[in-house]
Amino acid sequence: MDSKPEQFENNILFTYTRLASQDFPSPALYVIGLPIGNTADITLRALWTLSLCDKVAAEDTREAGKLLQKFNLSKELFPVHQHNEQTGASKIIDLLNQGKRIAIVTDAGTPAVSDPGTKVVDAVRKAGFRVIPIPGCSAVITALSAAGMAPEGFIFQGFLEGGAKDRLSTLKNLVESKRTFVLYEAPHRMEKLASELKLSVPNTRKIVIARELTKKFEEFKEVTSDTISTWVKENKPTGEFVVIVNADTFKTCADIDPLTNKWLELLSSQLPTGTLSHIAHEVTGIPKKSLYDAILALKAEPDNNS
Repeated sequence: MDSKPEQFENNILFTYTRLASQDFPSPALYVIGLPIGNTADITLRALWTLSLCDKVAAEDTREAGKLLQKFNLSKELFPVHQHNEQTGASKIIDLLNQGKRIAIVTDAGTPAVSDPGTKVVDAVRKAGFRVIPIPGCSAVITALSAAGMAPEGFIFQGFLEGGAKDRLSTLKNLVESKRTFVLYEAPHRMEKLASELKLSVPNTRKIVIARELTKKFEEFKEVTSDTISTWVKENKPTGEFVVIVNADTFKTCADIDPLTNKWLELLSSQLPTGTLSHIAHEVTGIPKKSLYDAILALKAEPDNNS
């Protein structure tokens, strides 16, 4: 069992959570989620794990070093980013072969989720070593929690990749899915994304822009594809953006059209309610709860119980 890190020895929070008695095996790669803006969002488990790890692979060693310094943690850092991820993975595997605990972090959020880390995790697993997630902040979940969208789930796209044609093709597929979808975008590309959304998204679908999440000037702005370009031009882009496009209005409407109601009626006596509502949701996009209630009502009718 590892001894309690000195800087946490008399901290009641670390004592109460009994982190010292928890298992932090070695060798292992620890994928650690870091704050996306507000430093206070770091978790106790993340701090404890960082204190135990032998070395830290960081997207930007300068940024990671600043964060560690705030918590009086001193660790050897080495860079692992999108341009050296393959060689970084090899170095991590060499260290794991020596029995080390290695942490991997990005500038903000969680590695391997719209950030470097996927190749590292894959290589480490293939080499037969454990990969242990230490969860932290997520920009997509943070934004969705305050946007009032996605009661029936969502598609997480993250950053759009490729050239203009590929980006528009991806947006077209997302829009045609009729589900809520979430994009990430860098500030210097927001005008480009706004133009693409204007071309791709019907102006009847609500769009929420979230920026500076968890920071002092955190902002949520509701727009449409017709107004997003104007808003972006009038507001200086700062920090990474989360852009949420709400589901098609049909998909969030509790009303069920006559045709759907008819085949629900025909199948309600043949299939369990849960199964039928799931199938109907996949086909029509209508919320499962609305479909489930409608099927129960159909089964309760005299003609369906005879």
